[in-house]
Amino acid sequence: MDTATGSVVERIARVLAGQRISANADGDQESASGAIDATWRDYRNDALAVLHTLRAPSEAMASVGDTAAWERMILAAIDEGRPENN
Repeated sequence: MDTATGSVVERIARVLAGQRISANADGDQESASGAIDATWRDYRNDALAVLHTLRAPSEAMASVGDTAAWERMILAAIDEGRPENN
């Protein structure tokens, strides 16, 4: 399995920013990468909220995996993404 570079919080925050800014989603900017680079930190709390929600896996997720490992992974992502760590 591949691993990503950068924190999960940053990656989620960038997706949220892109969704609001980019014309490819709900935004109006044709070339949004610069604006996303400049504003993704504004979406950090939203990204952390998403991760807090994902902490508890769904029944379907739990039926195919290790829920304790999942929770540890999500908690690590939350800790990694806290502003004082970046």
